[in-house]
Amino acid sequence: MGTVFERIISGELPAQIVHKDDRVTAFRDLHPRAPVHILIVPNKPIATANDIADADESLIGHLYTVARDLARREGIAADGYRLIINCNAHGGQEVYHLHVHLLGGRPLGPMVST
Repeated sequence: MGTVFERIISGELPAQIVHKDDRVTAFRDLHPRAPVHILIVPNKPIATANDIADADESLIGHLYTVARDLARREGIAADGYRLIINCNAHGGQEVYHLHVHLLGGRPLGPMVST
């Protein structure tokens, strides 16, 4: 069955896709935390940041260049944005398919509240 992200990548579940290529898919978050909230996911399932293999180095770099390009396209690059990868339960990961959150469009405040 796969994760919800695998089902979005395959087209089984609908999503507002803003970028797709042979390595990554990017789509708008259903529950945005900022005016711009896009998830960028590798098409290859990688459960967590802990599961990134040395052979995935190029793929992970591609996630970040896609994030940069999307920030420019969304008009948030100049003012700034945040990229977040959550890992496992204490890191706040909810879907166990590696993904980068691209957030922006307003001041985002402190990184972590105590």
